[in-house]
Amino acid sequence: MKQVVQNYKSGELALLDVPVPGCKPGGVLVRSAYSLISTGTELMKVSEAGMSMLGKARSRPDQVAKVMQSVATNGVPATYRKVMGKLDSYTPLGYSLCGVVEQVGDGIDDVAVGDLVACAGNEHALHAELNWVPRNLYSRVPDGLASRHAAFGTVGSIALQGVRQGEPRLGEVALVVGLGLIGQLVVQLLAASGVRVVGADPDPARCELAERMGAVACGDPASAAVEAAVAELTGGLGVDQVYLAAGGGSNQPVELAAHLSRDRGRVVDIGKCRLDLPWNAYYEKELDVRFSRSYGPGRYDPEYELQGRDYPIGYVRWTERRNLACFLDLLARGRVDVEPLISHIAGFDDAVDTYRRLKDGELKALAVLFRYSGDAAEDPGPAGSPSVTVPAVRRGGTAPAPARAAGAPVRLAFVGAGNYATSMLLPHLARRDGVELSTVVTTTALSAANAQRKFGFAGATTDLDAVLGDKSVDAVFVVTRHSSHADLTCKALLAGKAVFVEKPLALTEDELAKVLAAVEESGNDRIQVGFNRRFAPLLREAKRRFGARTGPASLRYLVNAGRLDHGSWYLQQGFEGTRFAGEGGHFIDTASWLLDADPVSVYAVATSGNEDLQVVLRYPDGSTATISYVTTGAAGFPKETLDLVADGRVLQLDDFVRASVYGRKRWVSSRLPKARDKGQSAELASFVKAVRTGGPMPVPLQSLAATTAATLAVRAGLAGGAPVTLAAAR
Repeated sequence: MKQVVQNYKSGELALLDVPVPGCKPGGVLVRSAYSLISTGTELMKVSEAGMSMLGKARSRPDQVAKVMQSVATNGVPATYRKVMGKLDSYTPLGYSLCGVVEQVGDGIDDVAVGDLVACAGNEHALHAELNWVPRNLYSRVPDGLASRHAAFGTVGSIALQGVRQGEPRLGEVALVVGLGLIGQLVVQLLAASGVRVVGADPDPARCELAERMGAVACGDPASAAVEAAVAELTGGLGVDQVYLAAGGGSNQPVELAAHLSRDRGRVVDIGKCRLDLPWNAYYEKELDVRFSRSYGPGRYDPEYELQGRDYPIGYVRWTERRNLACFLDLLARGRVDVEPLISHIAGFDDAVDTYRRLKDGELKALAVLFRYSGDAAEDPGPAGSPSVTVPAVRRGGTAPAPARAAGAPVRLAFVGAGNYATSMLLPHLARRDGVELSTVVTTTALSAANAQRKFGFAGATTDLDAVLGDKSVDAVFVVTRHSSHADLTCKALLAGKAVFVEKPLALTEDELAKVLAAVEESGNDRIQVGFNRRFAPLLREAKRRFGARTGPASLRYLVNAGRLDHGSWYLQQGFEGTRFAGEGGHFIDTASWLLDADPVSVYAVATSGNEDLQVVLRYPDGSTATISYVTTGAAGFPKETLDLVADGRVLQLDDFVRASVYGRKRWVSSRLPKARDKGQSAELASFVKAVRTGGPMPVPLQSLAATTAATLAVRAGLAGGAPVTLAAAR
């Protein structure tokens, strides 16, 4: 089997072939489905391994003290050989996973082969395909809980034990210092306990995430925001508890805890931060300083962990194993949500490269999971937490773009000639050189005749088949009502035409799957969906000036959609889908383009009557985009305003008439004329060029499919009341 190992002397990381562990009595053999990288603890070990010997000694003074004691006892030569032998050997990584029981040892009767279990321990829940786990370090996963979520069991137990040490009471106020993985879980556990939480972290993205997960307010500990929030919530008295979930060498967390605690408050150390307690501050308030020892009672006790000797519940209510079971239960009942914490899921075969990317800062992540191959890794998702599949784009053949004579015009046919087509698309195409408007197809003869007269189509008809069979037509525009888009797109693709379909591409998952099946059957992937905002010149210039990102971003997009006129066909939701299903793809596509990725989950909530929506998208690198789609705003307010924040920079867009970028230097565009350019002209130019040259379509098909799936997931999220995972097709 394969296992992730590290040589502490050289710093080498490897995915090593090692023997399968035996299934000893008192435990079970578990085949891993998912294992979690602790981006705090494990990366600290990985970083230490890359240090010089002096650096290693400085980072681990406790180990240096042991070495000096060994020198005094055994002498320098023997100690040197012992230390070098220990350093120059492979050590394991990992301590939190979920997997399937493959074999049961003697004396085990609480689980059976095939059961899904969460496992803990830095000697037993390793990044390995198989692990032997003793009785008190595993717990059966509740039915319906996803294995990738159950893999958080160990870190969840650490957070849970820390909260127990703080003894929170209903109505109290707590401060969580450090909003990494453990801190985010502490926030959720406290909020679930009826405690109002203030968070402190210098990372604005982590602060925003903690607020979404239940914190009342969060901010940079160096700013006045945290102190102001504490003063407001406590009337200036100070918080009841402080949870130190930060790492590093700064003493700021300890000093902040003393400053913001109430008299006789409780300070709980969960992370590994510097603890030079300012004596006067702690003495004058008589602060109660407590330590939280890992997963709970039983940790570091070999009789409990290895020999399976449990502590009587009458004396020790919450042991290591009971904490693990409790956290899994909270996950299963939806009281804690770890899905928004997952920044990246990597295949186990890519483990070494994943660690390298994390160490080098190339991959910015809160929580990273390894997914293992085999049946154990199949994860349908938890009950009550829906999943929408993003169909994989497969091409059944090569089907190159048809050869075109040099200088020949691109011949376009339009299916539909409604208001949007005649006001936003055809005016740009009618006056474009190298374009010939061939035929317009409508369901009524008069509308076809009007479009022919106004824009100069060579022909007008109500016969779609005649147009699809016309070999001289290079591309077909589908600009009809939403319910017909998918079907017409399939027909045009199968006829070998390039297709421009106005949004949405599909109204259901089945429709999306049928479109991609038509691509696979025909080998024709020449398709573009009318997501025009990414082509808007002003927004493209703003993105260029903002520059490349190194860290996760927070994006806020307010769409002041306004109310529909009575009788609008948009209100025919039974046939044409919801209003957001029809145009929400615009805003999701814009966010994904700005963040250079496709979303991995969607969370949506609505006001009464589903008039106003809040849609939160999560991206692989930890970035988030919040789209506020509202119909109840003032008519005079701009329709679309957008803010993108990352790496100490801010991009602002004001309704496609003005943009600005704040960073080391400030850039502000000149105000455009009243006629906003939302990118239709540039989008059409890109599409026509692709058809003319046979080059790639303006937007990859997989991105179009991902945006459509994310738009459809909003409906599923509103129905289920939980985040929707966008699972890639296998």
